[in-house]
Amino acid sequence: MNKIKTSIILAAVLASAVFSGSALPAAAEPVEIVALGDSLSAGYGLAPGEAFPEQLQAALRERGYEVNVANAGVSGNTASDGLARLEWSVPAEADIVIVELGANDALRGIDPAVTRQALSEIVTKLKGRGQAVLLAGMLAPRNLGHSYAEQFDTIYADIAAEQDVALYPFFLEGVVTVAALNQADRAHPNAEGIAVIVESILPDVEALMAGIIAAD
Repeated sequence: MNKIKTSIILAAVLASAVFSGSALPAAAEPVEIVALGDSLSAGYGLAPGEAFPEQLQAALRERGYEVNVANAGVSGNTASDGLARLEWSVPAEADIVIVELGANDALRGIDPAVTRQALSEIVTKLKGRGQAVLLAGMLAPRNLGHSYAEQFDTIYADIAAEQDVALYPFFLEGVVTVAALNQADRAHPNAEGIAVIVESILPDVEALMAGIIAAD
């Protein structure tokens, strides 16, 4: 078939699609992810591109995903702070929200019941919008005593089970006790520490993305 005939046939196909009202396949929209968190998401002490949302986005794109990961982390935020700014921090068009809050609650010794209520409300609101949730857990410092730790540590698994959302049990898993993966303050991961977190949490994020992509 010569080039002239090929062009005529292609033009006819396009014209047929237009006049019959048939739409040509649309390009897939990127999956929109928001990391709603504190300094661990915001990137405290890190250079541009090294924060958790940025490294997660880079890792997902390397795997071929069309995805944007927005950084909605604010240093110093408690779970209640995250709840208070939820409406303007997380856009309605977000597909997935990673909720990474609670570390500052534990550091300040806030009543675990207050943290539980705030996180529960955040998840409820996000689910009400139809957004998928990945709840990133936190553990209480052991110097606050066994009773406090026992009350705090169960918050995340309980909420995940009650509200049927995905759970990543401990955001700092594999990082918190490794000096080489933390900044000098020993409270915030360095770029290498964030990379470890991203590698560990990636399967959970990909599982949620698979559901979003399949639904589209």
